[in-house]
Amino acid sequence: MRKSVGRIAAGLLLGASALAAVFFVRQHRVEALLAAYRPDANATPGITVIDAPKNGTVFPPDLAPPSFAWHTDRPAAAWLIRFRFAADGSRLMFRSQKPEWEPAPAQWDTIKARCAGKGATVTVFGTDSRSSAIVCATSASFGISADPVDAPIFYRDVNLPFSLAVQDPSKIRWRFGRVSSREQPPVVLEKLPVCGNCHSFSKDGKTMGMDVDYANDKGSYVISEVAPDIRLTKEKIITWSNYKPEDSVQTFGLLSQVSPDGRYVVSTVKDRSVFLPMPGLEFSQLFFPIQGILAVYDRQTRTFQALPGADDPAFVQSNPAWSPDGRWIVFARSPAYKLRNLDRPDATLLTRSECREFVSEGKTFLYDLYRVPFNGGQGGTPEPLKGASQNGKSNFFPKFSPDGRWIVFCQAASYMLLQSDSALFIVPAEGGEARRLACNLPRMNSWHSWSPNGRWIVFSSKTGSPFTRLFLTHINADGDSTPAVPLAHFTAPNRAANIPEFANVPPGGLTRIREQFVDDVSLLRAGNAFREGGNFEQAAEQYRQVLAHDPNNAHALANLAAALSDMNRLPEATDCLEKALAKEPASAFNYYNLSIIYAKQGNIDEAIRCCSESVRLNPTLSSAQGNLGIFLFQQGRIDEALTHLNRAIRLEPDKDNVLFVRGRILVRKGLLADALRDYSEAVRLSPNEETYLNALAWLLSTAPTPALRNGTRAVELATRLCELTHHESPRALDILGASYAEAGRFPDAVRAAGQAIACAQRQGNQRLAAEIGTRLELYRHGQPFHQ
Repeated sequence: MRKSVGRIAAGLLLGASALAAVFFVRQHRVEALLAAYRPDANATPGITVIDAPKNGTVFPPDLAPPSFAWHTDRPAAAWLIRFRFAADGSRLMFRSQKPEWEPAPAQWDTIKARCAGKGATVTVFGTDSRSSAIVCATSASFGISADPVDAPIFYRDVNLPFSLAVQDPSKIRWRFGRVSSREQPPVVLEKLPVCGNCHSFSKDGKTMGMDVDYANDKGSYVISEVAPDIRLTKEKIITWSNYKPEDSVQTFGLLSQVSPDGRYVVSTVKDRSVFLPMPGLEFSQLFFPIQGILAVYDRQTRTFQALPGADDPAFVQSNPAWSPDGRWIVFARSPAYKLRNLDRPDATLLTRSECREFVSEGKTFLYDLYRVPFNGGQGGTPEPLKGASQNGKSNFFPKFSPDGRWIVFCQAASYMLLQSDSALFIVPAEGGEARRLACNLPRMNSWHSWSPNGRWIVFSSKTGSPFTRLFLTHINADGDSTPAVPLAHFTAPNRAANIPEFANVPPGGLTRIREQFVDDVSLLRAGNAFREGGNFEQAAEQYRQVLAHDPNNAHALANLAAALSDMNRLPEATDCLEKALAKEPASAFNYYNLSIIYAKQGNIDEAIRCCSESVRLNPTLSSAQGNLGIFLFQQGRIDEALTHLNRAIRLEPDKDNVLFVRGRILVRKGLLADALRDYSEAVRLSPNEETYLNALAWLLSTAPTPALRNGTRAVELATRLCELTHHESPRALDILGASYAEAGRFPDAVRAAGQAIACAQRQGNQRLAAEIGTRLELYRHGQPFHQ
């Protein structure tokens, strides 16, 4: 792209008083063409649109030469680009062979000088190949602001989808540069072997902070003074997990923000988030916190404390933003939410199944913006920010203007990060009427930052690309914005640019950031990230690197066992876990994981032995209690199984698989009403689990007790089961027939049973076909089948 643009930019610069030849078009011919062109008289079917700049765009005076681009559905052999300047009516003319053009630096300097505060109009004329007659034209106005950007931008350069970036965070890069550069800003930090995330700078640009997953602690955060060569050492790392560690609640500490004076950092702690990879490139991550409070770290006293007014566990409090004087914090707030399918009470990284109400069931989650006084860390009473709360939308990512007058925030229909409808709004800092900014592009506008002089905002958008790109907009004293200016040279075609932040750092003030904290624990963390992303081979390699340094590292042995189990290398996984248990014989989790590996190998006796030891060591480990019950059930030890299943459900009532197995035991014991309750709850928790639908629909349609039967409900469940199995399961079709019969719909029952018999015969299951045939005869005589 750069080379072709360079060739285009080589077109001749033509002054109003001395039009030079434009390739083969002579001066008098160009003038004659333009003089003869009349939009009305020359009108032909078709549309020509200038894509950049949009009408009304304002460029900063220190911007590198931008690209002018347009599109048309009228064929044109070449293009004339004419600038007419409002200050004196003078003109400049250029030529391009393509529907795009980028001025050379000297040409751009000339254009900016002639705008003289009054702007210009650019018109593109398409000419035809034979006569060079003008066949189409369109115009757009633009201006050059008196306000420079005058500050560099620090941002993250990421490969997509996010699942790949998480698997190998060393491929993520951080760039730092100014809009005046024609080249992509230089990389200042790369090859970080652990995930680095949200970063922020103090108001004076002398302090920076960044989330890093150091030492297998997701709450790790590095704080450093800004210098030309920053070294991220262990001594500069704090952990949000040190806030009330006695609670034994894990912390991510995401979206932290350094205070304007650099003394404090505020973050969300004791948090839990929906944080999932999603299919595709465009929106390959779903992230929003559902629990958490705000806590503050004081760098002078090296202490952590909750921020009163933003520390209510009944709410999730996130996205903190400081006012420029440090007196206020604005944050996003919503009632805290407990996932109904969560079977791991201490989990921070959640699975798609655990988040199914959001991923597949359409549940929304909305945030309001609140503000609370900081008051030296003493906080105060939170109050909703009028215009950014209680509006039926999700409001998030607030950012104060440097003069403290305005807050720009994101608004979407639901959730938070990477929402296609996310738009930028502006509201007075004390609350008031919120206005949608004119700079918004059609697809996702987010990750915004104010320039230190308060006249420019940089933000990301996915308009025109699955990869986020950076854009600028000018903000005037009344809080009005102008059409977005793309920072085309900031991003590569196959990389995403996100979390851009203006930093008040002078030229040469930051040229390199070096990581100097990675150790074996960081390798463990990297291995966990690979495993979570499904790259089990690479995960195993990270764990082996740890074991090469420390062969007795029980955590590395256990994690290597998990990766080997994921690859179905079960004997090797068993050997690793046995070695880990030799080092840590009191690890309930390792015994639990070993029981799963034995069960995968069909060795239920050993699975029961290991699971029994796990619950002996930790009777509150609900997953182990539940699995022990399931293993005992598989061996027919019904009463023992029921004891452990009951314990698991008391510990965690929302374990659908445990409820289902208990329901099967209750059926065997003839306690059908109790079984019906367990089956119903399992289906409520996992409405598309085929095994659960099968059992519940069958019981509702064939139970011997009339009070337990419900044909209408059974038909609903059996219909869903047949849809999930694409009407190719004879058992599902059989259940549908029994359900129709119980509902009194015997013609439908006969049809479904006939389909079930044909399906069973196609699959060679003659025994099932004969069994269904017996029921079919009942339906033909107007009788349902009851057990």
